[in-house]
Amino acid sequence: MKAVYIERFGGPEVLTYGERPDPVPADDEILIDIAAASVNAADWKQRRGLDADIAFPHILGRDVSGTVTAIGAAVTMFRPGDEVFAVSLRGKDGGYAEKIALQETIVGRKPAGIPHAEAAAMALTGLTAVSALEETLRLQPGETILIQGGAGGVAGFAIQFAKHIGARVITTASAANHDYVRGLGADEVIDYNAVDFTRAVEGCDAALDTVGGEVAERTLRTLRAGGRAAFIGGPAPAPDRPDIVSLKPPATRSTKAMNRIAELIEAGAVRPPKIALYELSQAVDAHRVSESRHFQGKLVFKVR
Repeated sequence: MKAVYIERFGGPEVLTYGERPDPVPADDEILIDIAAASVNAADWKQRRGLDADIAFPHILGRDVSGTVTAIGAAVTMFRPGDEVFAVSLRGKDGGYAEKIALQETIVGRKPAGIPHAEAAAMALTGLTAVSALEETLRLQPGETILIQGGAGGVAGFAIQFAKHIGARVITTASAANHDYVRGLGADEVIDYNAVDFTRAVEGCDAALDTVGGEVAERTLRTLRAGGRAAFIGGPAPAPDRPDIVSLKPPATRSTKAMNRIAELIEAGAVRPPKIALYELSQAVDAHRVSESRHFQGKLVFKVR
């Protein structure tokens, strides 16, 4: 099969487009013909060696959407021909390929009514956003949440999901992305290039940081007493106030979690992001764009 893989850590130039052996599903796995796979920050971080628990050669990628073509002897939930989407496990070969074998217990049914490219674009972002807002922060109707980096994939899903819950949403974005994030439902948008968000925002019930670094640490200052914060851009910083909860969402892979995302999409609670399509052979270009962080929505490989 065709795939994009790495044999060493480094810049985009270490990405290789070539042939890899077709995977063979174990008894508890399904084989998926991948139609689309999206690009996430986790991919280029792994390529650079920031997530080094892999064996070379390693196929990158987390999100996949496609069609089941074979099943293991113990599989009960899926049959060949089923359309599915999933988030692959860390450390295992990923979705930058024409085929992937995954445990059936981490795969969900593809959301009805949207193409594979959009399903792939919403797999890891949806899993992360739902885990952060629903499970970690337990966001409630009427609460105010600050979402950092609103134009990104996870943040864009989170803005829509938070509005669906009934929260008031404040987000940060560059001036060029203000109309985009307002279109997602943000109630207030702060230009992080022109305004210190810690001076513009205070008393938030919750916060979701997708940026990391010093932004994550400063995000804690925007919370009220008893506020909660979730961090996906890096480690959860230790709060300097005992009344603040700082957490890292688990984003646990499961069929239940994937089907929850499908339900939200089908109900219209969240809509697919703006998508830029690439061929697998254009992985180097896609990674350069992704690593720049200056784009809206999601980058997606059209595999088939």
